[in-house]
Amino acid sequence: MYSVLKQYWNYDNFRPLQAEIIQSVLDGRDTLALMPTGGGKSLCFQVPTMVMNGLCLVITPLIALMKDQVENLRRRDIHAAAIYTGMTYDQQKVALDNCQWGPYHFLYVSPERLESEEFRERLSRLPICLIAVDEAHCISQWGYDFRPSYLKIAEIREVIRRRGEKQEIPILALTATATPDVVDDIQERLAFREKNVLRKSFLRSNLSYVVRQTNKKADEIVHILSKVPGSAIVYVRNRQRTQELAAYLNEKGLSADFYHAGLSSKERSAKQEAWKLGEKQGIRVIVATNAFGMG
Repeated sequence: MYSVLKQYWNYDNFRPLQAEIIQSVLDGRDTLALMPTGGGKSLCFQVPTMVMNGLCLVITPLIALMKDQVENLRRRDIHAAAIYTGMTYDQQKVALDNCQWGPYHFLYVSPERLESEEFRERLSRLPICLIAVDEAHCISQWGYDFRPSYLKIAEIREVIRRRGEKQEIPILALTATATPDVVDDIQERLAFREKNVLRKSFLRSNLSYVVRQTNKKADEIVHILSKVPGSAIVYVRNRQRTQELAAYLNEKGLSADFYHAGLSSKERSAKQEAWKLGEKQGIRVIVATNAFGMG
């Protein structure tokens, strides 16, 4: 796995706990990895997939994160595809054909895609070696972000088993948010063959946390952005507020745009790319709901 890490990512060593998680997956064990946002979760399923030389089915609810990871993999000459809302039937078919017949290693899909019988039928023909479940806390009704479609993930193993595989395909569940109840619930609902949890410390020495009391949140945000340089994400609770706050920041001379799940796929892509370019070429601040993944 170290040779793969060096070949594709040009790293000599893993971050803390990454190697243990990857080895657990390579040993064929169902694994729940608890790691903070930005702690390198994606590498924990990308490296073992390249070692096994198969196809990893990546289940994630965030389209923005899905597109970003596919682009990053392609820049490393790793074939990856994604299926998401807004794609035509032909585009989806091409993506699945590539994963079945081409040298593809990653297929990113939303959990809702698993409910499609047509998709399941195609899935049974794909050379899947690993199922990676991002934002795994969404499977638990104990969690704050429960999504019923996640409950279909355990059934996917049965679909894959129809190919006559003798060896069970492992599941790697990843999350940065899990109480003890949620940890147990994730493993039960994903039908883990045995409990297996690997935890990384959530202490982040490179981050600082500040809580400020204010009656005028918008003005306080303007004040902070005027003092701190660089790009920024401002998270709010609902879609309407993203538009209102973005408009207010623009009035105050701060280059801002809004992002939420109600936008079309084309609009979301354009806004994401503009924010990645930064203030000089695009926009500095994105005001978003949690549809814009922090990872």
